[in-house]
Amino acid sequence: MKRTALIPLPLVGCLLLTGCGLVSGASGVTLTVVAADYGDGPANSSTAYWTQLAKDFEAANSDIKVKVDVVPWPDIDKHVAQLIADGKIPDVVQTGGFADQVTADRLYPVGDVLSIDTQANLLDSFSKAGQVLGSQYGIPFISSSRVFVYNKAIFDKAGITAPPTTWEELRKDADLVKAKVPGVTPYALPLGPEEAQAESMIWSMSGGGALSDNVGNYTIDSQPNRETFKWLRTNLVDKGLTYADPGKVNRATAFEDFVNGKVAMLNGHPGLLKAAAGKVQFGTAAIPRKDKTVKPVAFGVADWLMAFKANGHRAEIKKFLNFTLGKQNTLKFDEEYNLLPVTQDTLDELSANPAHQDLTEFLKVLPTANFYPYGDPSWDKVSSLLKQRMGEVVRPGGNADGVLGELQSSAAAESSRARKSG
Repeated sequence: MKRTALIPLPLVGCLLLTGCGLVSGASGVTLTVVAADYGDGPANSSTAYWTQLAKDFEAANSDIKVKVDVVPWPDIDKHVAQLIADGKIPDVVQTGGFADQVTADRLYPVGDVLSIDTQANLLDSFSKAGQVLGSQYGIPFISSSRVFVYNKAIFDKAGITAPPTTWEELRKDADLVKAKVPGVTPYALPLGPEEAQAESMIWSMSGGGALSDNVGNYTIDSQPNRETFKWLRTNLVDKGLTYADPGKVNRATAFEDFVNGKVAMLNGHPGLLKAAAGKVQFGTAAIPRKDKTVKPVAFGVADWLMAFKANGHRAEIKKFLNFTLGKQNTLKFDEEYNLLPVTQDTLDELSANPAHQDLTEFLKVLPTANFYPYGDPSWDKVSSLLKQRMGEVVRPGGNADGVLGELQSSAAAESSRARKSG
């Protein structure tokens, strides 16, 4: 799950916990765990979390030691690949995907490494997102979702009394902001290469479309998607109600503009609220839809745990993962980084806590969330294609249908290659 400078970012160097007391004893098994760093520096590095987790686990399981390697997000996939190439395959990895490791037949299925109770406690939407060809291998670790976020002060100046629920209402509100609040971008549409795949999926869903269907086929060039992106171009871009060229604007820029009071509305995640707190009077609402015939948009993203077979530590991995997914541990991590839960008991806890009232809209969508096609081993490459080219679809004077068609052909080819290699 990519981060921006507005929320905890994995920008610090590789932090190895081997010097923190997490070393193998003379007997028993040592589990090696590689995890992504969600912090933006030593003060809030994930090292502290994993250090304490490992100590607590070892205290309850004296015959198992845990060695943890916390790696910055930009480096973790390359780091894991190198470990595998060197024959130093870890037991557990926490990162952003899993399908490639399933294709390589390196992982235990979830049923082998989680208890029945732990499996039942996972939100069903996440369990389904962790499947490849009907079998679950991806174990959700943390999540995020997207909701509509707006600047209340700008809305008041523009005479807007409630957030929009449909595209037409959004366009009218954007017109009011442009007319009455000069110097403000009415709607931030970031389709730059940082995370265009997320904004694209949100808008596709709000128009009754999708990036892929229920059986894993890409549907980028569907008629609903063509109509959605044509609407964006003609109603927002051409009318100056968003950035002049959204394909050159990254999410980080859109979020920064919102925090600085330069954007009236956008789709955001909990990290945006954390950054905006005390600086902007904001409100949250459901994502506007084309019309009321389109089902409510529930978009989620997740980061994952994987259990590797190579070292034969299935029983020890099972103990560690069941411990890691306990409420006391998941709640601690979610609250530290303002992220969302993947387990029912932690969802219930956060939902009932008045201190997390600002997360209500985000939490509501998790049980029914739709996700990227994580289980398709081609998704990483397809996602990269979307990041690079989706901005062209709304560029004034561009060949939107042609770009969607080219993306569809490229995605289908990548999917075919990935399935054959698997």
